[in-house]
Formats: sequence, C-alpha cells, structure tokens
Amino acid sequence: MGAFLDAVGGWAAGGPGGPAGDLAVRLGVRTAVLLEGPSDLAAVEALAARRGRDLAAEGVCVVPMGGAMSVGRYVGLLGPPGLGLRLAGLCDEGEQRFYDRALERARAPRRGFFVCVADLEDELVRALGTARVEEIVAAEGDLRPWQTFLHQPAQHGRSRQQQLRRFLGTKKGRKIRYGRLLVEALAPGRVPAPLDDLLASL
Repeated sequence: MGAFLDAVGGWAAGGPGGPAGDLAVRLGVRTAVLLEGPSDLAAVEALAARRGRDLAAEGVCVVPMGGAMSVGRYVGLLGPPGLGLRLAGLCDEGEQRFYDRALERARAPRRGFFVCVADLEDELVRALGTARVEEIVAAEGDLRPWQTFLHQPAQHGRSRQQQLRRFLGTKKGRKIRYGRLLVEALAPGRVPAPLDDLLASL
C-alpha cells in the first residue's frame, strides 16, 4: 500500500497515473480515505489498530493530501473521474465548502465524509478533557515547553482547550505524535463522532 501511496503522490504532482492504476488493481484497493495531513493519518491508524482492523488488507488506502486545498485534485484522481474508488474522509468545518465543491464536480457521493468542528485535534481534546490531555503532555516530557507556551502573551485570555489545540501545532511532528497518543488514551465510548463514524463507514 505504501507503493500505491507513492504512486498516487507522484500522479498528484503531475506524473503518470498508470502506476497508481496498476497497483490499485493488483492490491484490490476499493476505498481511498482523504485526510488533510499526517496527524489525521496517525489518529485514524491508531483507532483502526485499537479495533483490530488492518485497513490495507481490507483494500482501504488512507491518503494524507498535504492540505485541504488539494482535495479537488485527489477527488479527481481517485474518485469517479479517475480510478473510480469509493471516497471517504474527514474535513474541518471551515474547509467543508472545498470538499463539497470537489465532490460535486467529480459527481462523487458526499456520504463517507465527516466534519470536525475546528479540526480533529480539537475534537480529541474535547473528548478527553483538558486535564487528561495535560497529563499526557506531562507524561510525554513536554511539561516545560507547555508551561513556557502558556506564558506567551498571545495565549492570555484563551480557553485551556484553545491553548492545548494551538500547542499541539507549535512544533514539527508534535501533532502527528499526539494524534496517535490522544486516540490511544480515549475511553471506548469517548471517540469523537467524526472519527468514529469514519471508521465505521469503511
């Protein structure tokens, strides 16, 4: 599946689509899950692992697009105009219009796409509660950076939830690491609805 992802990435960058099409047939790829970036990928993979699912073996390819603005390109390549795969994914409420436009243009079904209010990190922080997230931050050795962050003037007056969400995006790789950690810390009945519904739809 990694080879298929590489082929899709090359195709999206302007390369040939033949290798991706050949691999899709050979691997039995039936669904492409379109995600904004690698932190969303980490969260989806962590939840799938918790539930004992091997998405690749099920013919599901999870695609980090490198930003919501790329959705039109990926829908065109992987959906009805391209490989004809079933499409699913997550989007942020503020970017939903880009997804709706891309799906409509490609004549792809809207079902299978689920909306996070701000973003997936915000959903995870709300599901766990800020105190639990701060415990995880401390356990990961990030307590000092977190305390330094809280003293920044820009953070004064923000809610703890807003501060935590912003903190997760302040260092390269942090959102990816915590995407996995926060999902692993969730109680079974506390998985945010967009993430829970996405996995259930696959």
